[in-house]
Amino acid sequence: MVRAPRLLLINPKFKESFWSFRWALDEVLDGKSAVNPPLGLATVAALTPKHWDVRIVDENVEPIPLDPDVDIVGICGMAIQFPRQRALIQHYKTVGRLVVAGGSYASLCPEAFEGLADVVVSGEAEYIWPRFCADYTNGHTDSLYHETGEVNLADSPVPRFDLLKLDRYTRVSLQYSRGCPYQCEFCDIIVMFGRRPRTKNPEQIGRELDELRAARVHNVFFVDDNFIGHRPRTKALLSYLADYQWKHDYRFQFGVQASVNLADDNVLLNLFGQANVSWVFIGIESPDAESLAEANKRQNLKGNLLSAVHKLYRNGIDVFGGFIIGFDNDTIEVFDKQYDFIVRSGIQIAMVGLLTALPKTPLYHRLDAEGRLVPYARADDNTQVTTNFVPKGMTAHEMSVGFVDLHRRLTRDRVIAERIINKTRFMKHRAASAHYRFLESLGILKRFVLHGVLAGGYTRIYHVARTLWHSNVQVWSVVIADWISGLALARYVEMRLTTQPGCTPARTSIERLEQILARVIPDGDVAVDSNTWEVSITLARVVETRLFKELTQQLAALARSGTNLRIRLDERCTVHPDHLNDLLNRLSKYGDRITLSVHEVMWPFLRIDITKFHLALYGTYDRP
Repeated sequence: MVRAPRLLLINPKFKESFWSFRWALDEVLDGKSAVNPPLGLATVAALTPKHWDVRIVDENVEPIPLDPDVDIVGICGMAIQFPRQRALIQHYKTVGRLVVAGGSYASLCPEAFEGLADVVVSGEAEYIWPRFCADYTNGHTDSLYHETGEVNLADSPVPRFDLLKLDRYTRVSLQYSRGCPYQCEFCDIIVMFGRRPRTKNPEQIGRELDELRAARVHNVFFVDDNFIGHRPRTKALLSYLADYQWKHDYRFQFGVQASVNLADDNVLLNLFGQANVSWVFIGIESPDAESLAEANKRQNLKGNLLSAVHKLYRNGIDVFGGFIIGFDNDTIEVFDKQYDFIVRSGIQIAMVGLLTALPKTPLYHRLDAEGRLVPYARADDNTQVTTNFVPKGMTAHEMSVGFVDLHRRLTRDRVIAERIINKTRFMKHRAASAHYRFLESLGILKRFVLHGVLAGGYTRIYHVARTLWHSNVQVWSVVIADWISGLALARYVEMRLTTQPGCTPARTSIERLEQILARVIPDGDVAVDSNTWEVSITLARVVETRLFKELTQQLAALARSGTNLRIRLDERCTVHPDHLNDLLNRLSKYGDRITLSVHEVMWPFLRIDITKFHLALYGTYDRP
């Protein structure tokens, strides 16, 4: 009997960013490891022949198997995941697996994968993935499966949610539409999905919600880049969702992404409330009209942005905002303008990024023609302190310094409180709140008070108290959620944004570092690279307890200052398990800077969530 093909689908680890909300996950939301699951992989799994053996591993919530017993490894990835995606592709090819690359970056830039993956799946998967599966079954596959046509979303199946560890995420993703009618210069969405929004029918969404309801999921995020891109169909969906919620006792709380002109449509706003849409992410980008016009963000020029945000609050809808620094019209005055708008608007989850020229966007082509692109600069992360082009209205240094300073200002306790008060002046009720069982809610509140409020001392206690005092009791859940989000962003700014290598000098010189480590670690087990500011350590031999505690303190200080660490736990490691776990626990706060290589014999001794670190890909070490 012929064995069914075995497929492993992997979502690579994300680099730490604003979107990670690491502090909230670690300190407040017990049992959660990431915000959103890999919806794309669950959809690909549903498109795979039913007799295939399919497994999904999200590296953000569980360790990846380094030498899996499978025939095919499929690895997805957004642009920000590409370095890790590339490393995974190379590793699994080395261990003899057929490797397929896909995801949004492969769709936008399939040429980046030439000669890297065995097979590249570029574009929407509904038609080309089954074609690949059929070709594999017949013994021959092409190197590129590229969707050049238009996918009818009626052909998109219910994702395989059963293959995801849904309890490890704060919310679960759904997709209703693809495409956006607008033409923002910096956006790659219309490059991949076009300007004509395509949608699923309401009954499809209902079937997906049925699956999530059976899995006891309550928080759902529609990942559509513009949920209201086709308003008549969106209104029909919202009417369906309102009826669905009534039938099932308002089980779901929804969040969406939409354009700001949502506030102009009272019928739409009323339907949002009936369907329990409780928050919306809006690309506000800039309070400066000239910058918006430059970016062709004309939908933001038709009314007063601040009034639109306040109207959404009055309808019980919370607002998350995206903001951009670096338009040609921007000068150093933009930082004060952005700060003033964000504070007055009351937006707590304000994702401020540097303008980045993504490949194949109109912005990229314009800057390339002007000779302003920076060669070899990364274009995959707009939350880093540099960008990939030469700014016009200020120097690159001024932009980086102002960017970091803006985040420092926004994440002070006083400013977090001011924004909450400015929000709750308008928000007197909320469309819906998260469904937590009583004990879950009590646990979240307890951890918030212990790790968030009390940890900030009397000043923070005062600011939290005054936000509650100035708010209607019906929106206290919003106040607490905003504090949790604000403190998570503050911790990110403190530990990551202001201590990136090359941004803030490390506090220990190379010479002093080598002296300390030479006393703690036996000769030959330490390597310091002064060019990449990286320390490599092999923990193998017995280390005296006192010296190991000193090592723990020094490594934590190095990680905090921006140093990258590589730690290898090989089969000779005789460090006491308590000391080893204490070291890893201290370093877990800086996990994106720590690369771990763990020999299989060491896994039973580890009592820490290993997904907080980068797992090294050399060797064949795997978790039993």
